[in-house]
Amino acid sequence: MTNEPDDWKHGGGPAGTLEIPGGQQPNGNVRTSGAKNSATRLMAAALLTSEHVRLDNFPTELIDARVKADFLTRVGADVRFASDTQSLTIQAREVTTAPIERYDHPIRTTYLLAAGQLMRNGIARIPYPGGCRIGSRKHDLHIMTWEKFGCRVFERPEFIEIDCPRLNQAEITFPFATVGGTENALLCGAVASGTSIIRNGYVTPEVEDLVDLLRSMGASIEVTGHSRIEIHGRPELRGAEHRVIPDRIEALTWIIYGALSGGRLRVEGVPFSALQVPLIHLRHAGIDLVTDDDSVDIHREATHHGEIQPFELACGTHPGVISDMQPFFVLLALGAAGASRVVDYRYPERIAYLSQLAKLSQGGIEWTPGDIHIHGRASFRGADVQATDLRGCMALILAGLLAQGTTRVHNVEMALRGYDRLLTKLQGLGLRVRLQSIRQDAHSGV
Repeated sequence: MTNEPDDWKHGGGPAGTLEIPGGQQPNGNVRTSGAKNSATRLMAAALLTSEHVRLDNFPTELIDARVKADFLTRVGADVRFASDTQSLTIQAREVTTAPIERYDHPIRTTYLLAAGQLMRNGIARIPYPGGCRIGSRKHDLHIMTWEKFGCRVFERPEFIEIDCPRLNQAEITFPFATVGGTENALLCGAVASGTSIIRNGYVTPEVEDLVDLLRSMGASIEVTGHSRIEIHGRPELRGAEHRVIPDRIEALTWIIYGALSGGRLRVEGVPFSALQVPLIHLRHAGIDLVTDDDSVDIHREATHHGEIQPFELACGTHPGVISDMQPFFVLLALGAAGASRVVDYRYPERIAYLSQLAKLSQGGIEWTPGDIHIHGRASFRGADVQATDLRGCMALILAGLLAQGTTRVHNVEMALRGYDRLLTKLQGLGLRVRLQSIRQDAHSGV
């Protein structure tokens, strides 16, 4: 077992292979880290003040967080990680919009970096959105959002340039529920003049976490239901301390692995309020979850009659089963006693990983975009597989742990983008894996 290498911890990333001896069972406790899909957004909010912003329960070893920190540093912010206390402090006294050396930052939420630059300088230059390729994920809604606030947008060869001497109040109605669009509009509206209104927004637990931080920084925000937001803008916000919410996707990942593994696993820091519907599906599949205030215990007697029951579910929007959870329910269905079906109408093209998972599960999966049929009682066998996206990569790692024989997951950095201290946590559960990594720069396309 090797821990995360130093080159990754300081902003690089291991481009390599995780070797997994199969047939292992977990035994121990694992604590859910701060939410990746919240933490990286909160970093962008810190640009809206010249004072210190401290984020506790921060997933300090995430590749995505390190890459975003690299960009913040390049534009003038002081960014300090404290892995021993799981915290991050950002102070952006000055933010430059002069062109920087490179803009190939491989993260999706680069658009959130515009508001802080616009507030300071009236112009922003940001990388084009990157991230996992799971279908069509364009940035046209962000262009619409900036234009509603009175900006002009220019798509340059290396970066997006947004020109806006002053962010003006806006009324934005999104054509469909969008997390990224809602977050972008929140950040711009928080420092725009006047009152801005967002309709058909998408208020997830992570968006609520962003709203809570912005309120702590002095923003005036009113949320109605899960789609309407009213923002009373201020010219600049103040510093704040904030605790990042636990990662609901990570918590579900460990719970499903525990149900399949036959081992004994305690998952701590479970955000039950954000997982009500997914956990209902697990219980309907015959999985007994022993819970207390913030933990779930799973052991080899966790299923009725020793079997996981087949199921059918649809992946869509919160509070239901979201698309990021899809690979883990597919993995669960492979261990069920019968045929299951998973439909994903949110991201129907989240299917690239399935051909790789089929190698480990000896087939048992048939799919078309958005419609996955799974034949249970799979017999997992070790294989060489290629990661295609963050969540799919983690599903391959778990399948490798369940398999007989050795599995090698290539491009394992995909999982390290979203699972904080993953290798350390596996070691804490008594699981042996070996990372074969090659030192590379943070901008190599993780």
